[in-house]
Amino acid sequence: MGREKNRLHLPKPRDGVKKPTGLRDVPRYLGEVVGGFFKRLFYIVRLVWEASPLMLISMTALCLLNGFLPVIGAYISKDLLNAVADLIGSAAGDSIKDNIFGVMQPLVLLLIMYFVYMFLNKLFTRINSMVTGIAGELVVNHIKLKIIKKSDEVDIRSFDSPEFYEKLENANREAGMRPIQILNATFNVISACISAASFIAVLASLSPIAPLIIIAAAIPGAIVNYIFRNRSFRYLRHHSKERRAMNYYSGLMVNKDMAKEIRILGLGDTFTKKYKGVFAKYYKGLKGLILGEGVAQIAVGFVSTLASCALFLYVAYNVVFGNGQIGDYSLYTGALTSISGYVTTLLTSTATIYEGTLFINNMMEFLAEPVTVTPSVDQPLIPKKGAPHTVEFVGVSFSYPGSERKVINNVNLKFEPNDSVVLVGLNGAGKTTLIKLLTRLYDPTEGRILLDGRDIKEYDTGALYDLFGIIFQDFGRYAESVSENIRFGDVGREFSSESVVAAAKQGDADAFIEKLPVGYETPLTRMFEDDGVELSGGQWQKLSVARAFYKKSDILILDEPTASLDAIAEKEVFDRFKELSENKLTVFVSHRLSSAVGASKIVVLDGGAVAEVGTHEELMALGGKYHRLFTTQASRYIDGGSVEEEGSL
Repeated sequence: MGREKNRLHLPKPRDGVKKPTGLRDVPRYLGEVVGGFFKRLFYIVRLVWEASPLMLISMTALCLLNGFLPVIGAYISKDLLNAVADLIGSAAGDSIKDNIFGVMQPLVLLLIMYFVYMFLNKLFTRINSMVTGIAGELVVNHIKLKIIKKSDEVDIRSFDSPEFYEKLENANREAGMRPIQILNATFNVISACISAASFIAVLASLSPIAPLIIIAAAIPGAIVNYIFRNRSFRYLRHHSKERRAMNYYSGLMVNKDMAKEIRILGLGDTFTKKYKGVFAKYYKGLKGLILGEGVAQIAVGFVSTLASCALFLYVAYNVVFGNGQIGDYSLYTGALTSISGYVTTLLTSTATIYEGTLFINNMMEFLAEPVTVTPSVDQPLIPKKGAPHTVEFVGVSFSYPGSERKVINNVNLKFEPNDSVVLVGLNGAGKTTLIKLLTRLYDPTEGRILLDGRDIKEYDTGALYDLFGIIFQDFGRYAESVSENIRFGDVGREFSSESVVAAAKQGDADAFIEKLPVGYETPLTRMFEDDGVELSGGQWQKLSVARAFYKKSDILILDEPTASLDAIAEKEVFDRFKELSENKLTVFVSHRLSSAVGASKIVVLDGGAVAEVGTHEELMALGGKYHRLFTTQASRYIDGGSVEEEGSL
């Protein structure tokens, strides 16, 4: 029991800080927590500086002005009240009528000073609001750009991890106004410190004990605030999954592509119930936190109010029996109220800053996501452009992150220059994964992939990517013009409308493009433009093929490039690909095995391993897996048979 009583109940540590196990560890723990806090705070300051140095300097200057203005205003108010009281006393005699201007002059000057103070106070408040608004937009934009850049740099394998998505969701959430809010709170703390120190000096001239009492009365509320800010952070952190689930279910209901199926299948109520169920679970704990903090703050607020009331009586007693003036009472009671308010602001803002920096840590973790798909040598190789290339897989195996199942298992293959390779196999055989490894979107778990005899890890990744012209199964459908959708095949290439039109003709897309309202300048999708055009799946696929033709690549990779096309359109595209792929290495993945007939090399994958390799004639004569797949698929067109008997390709 003794050990249980002495157990430390401290906030859950962050940033790898080891939680203390005894009293001797507390100084070390607190030092690391405080160090982490200031590290994150300085990180935020740096973000604002990077976004706009002028805004940070302006916010700093306004912070200092806001710190001194309240004290100046309090003294002006004191002198103004005393002047009015003196004037009222003088009015009792007749002498004031003989020198009315001389008597009123000090009062007029004080009134002018007071109104100048009021104007400056409003002016600086408005300027601060403008600066904060502008700085907020600049910082949000700066952070969004950092997130976009990081998303472009991070390994593709990271997108397979739920932990990464949690970091991404947290980073996107923190890209809002939180950094500028934290910085504002920090400047409020600095202003509060300046004002509180000044008012403490004023009040200490009456009683050195009074400032200590009012500070002590404000501390319990700040402690409650800190405790619940910490609990709130931990709750939101640990319930990120529920927030993502709510976003997912609500997103389904407003997703244009899903609307038809959801409506026909009557899934609206199902997803609405799922959303409500997740929200109820998430809201229950959050509601408890809000109510708990509210009750605790009411209790400590009552105690603080009693202390303030006693001090007000003390000030009144000293002013009345100490021959003070009404302005002195105003100054001292104003100092009491201000100190209490500033101490509360100081402590609660510090708790808010602490909570905010913990959330900012989410963004820091995302931006610190390691990138492993980088050159393995200090001076990366640059592959030759416009030259023939060989590709070799040597004992290559691959498992997706978090899984031990080998999607690719000990693959040994060699593709020669001018080879036309077709990858064949059932769904899940590893065809697309093999292409992702070839293009170094992923690195093998085991083995090596050689390009022209050198490990592809030794090449500059950007230059390596530039070798490939590729169409994936899930090709891009960009809410841009038709011309832009084709140009995205090679954004580094000097633009010419003739090249875009030529690529469209090679991809068999020119016929439908010419019928569009504005031809190649027609905006696609109605996401941004009212006159945008929605294309069919086959038309989008022809655009993706045109995009591949637009890029002058050395290695052409086509992962289901004609899945949405009919057999006649598919044959036309493949005929054009044969023209394009002369003197180039071409790798195809296609469900229609008729496209494999003319290939120089057919690779049959089964369970991630190479089952057969050869030409169409060789594999048909072998009578193995390829023969069974080909004849089964052919039966669909001859006697109405179904490939489902052998599984989907």
